[in-house]
Amino acid sequence: MKHAYVFPGQGSQFPGMGKSHYDKSAFAKKLFEQGNEIAGFRLSDTMFTGTETDLRQTNVTQPAIFLHSVIAFKTVDNARPEMVAGHSLGEFSALVANSVLSFEDGMRLVIIRSSAMQKACVSNPGTMAAVLALEDEKVESICRELESETGEVLVPANYNCPGQIVISGSLKGIDLGCERMKAAGARRAIVLPVGGAFHSPLMEPAREELRAAIEKTTFYNPSCPVYQNIVGKAVMDKEEIKKNLIDQLTGPVRWTQSILAMIADGATHFTEIGPGKVLQGLIGKIDKTVQAVGVE
Repeated sequence: MKHAYVFPGQGSQFPGMGKSHYDKSAFAKKLFEQGNEIAGFRLSDTMFTGTETDLRQTNVTQPAIFLHSVIAFKTVDNARPEMVAGHSLGEFSALVANSVLSFEDGMRLVIIRSSAMQKACVSNPGTMAAVLALEDEKVESICRELESETGEVLVPANYNCPGQIVISGSLKGIDLGCERMKAAGARRAIVLPVGGAFHSPLMEPAREELRAAIEKTTFYNPSCPVYQNIVGKAVMDKEEIKKNLIDQLTGPVRWTQSILAMIADGATHFTEIGPGKVLQGLIGKIDKTVQAVGVE
């Protein structure tokens, strides 16, 4: 029986996020102010009083979720994860939780990552879509076929849970992909309100910028295994962790595979740390026998 901590990614933000921590804890307030200083603007003000639109900007969303998640983790009494994982951006929070990154370095990398991704969204326009109730293999096959036929970018991006895959690619690639997925039997194929084609080759410029920043950052050996998105299994070597973190920007989030690997390695209790309840819902769909709770 092992206790796993999981950390959410982009899409879990909400107006007012983190304010209760700021108001009730001097320690949390200090971390918020450190985060503001590293960000170079009053990120906490946007988190506490900004609108949904304000919080949806990638260069705000990512550091806001990271900051909220890490503060929530650091204020949990006796938090001793035996394994960790994060969904996309959440992998940075997970790496602070298992001592691979310091809070300050994690925050700096997230700021660089979010800014680089924002720029990539402008230079390489794209989007994402959720495909429901279609087998993984069929989604993968359709993506390969369409890329071959049209030259448009279209790839599986998030393996969220059985029957829910998010695809990513060029604007035309996603339009064609949604049509083909529905024709193949998908219950729905819904274009998502995101700013770009995350976890696809269109993020390559951001990947190179993040690589340069990661290579200059000190990584430590983890205190417990991290189940990384790109490989969907436990990793304990800091050099491998760095490589996987870089490759994650243009590769898929294998969330289903990661959770199944954690369960196979003994996880029976999952705690989602950070804003929202997205991961608890996904874990329940992956395996109904495990317990999943949240700490916001």
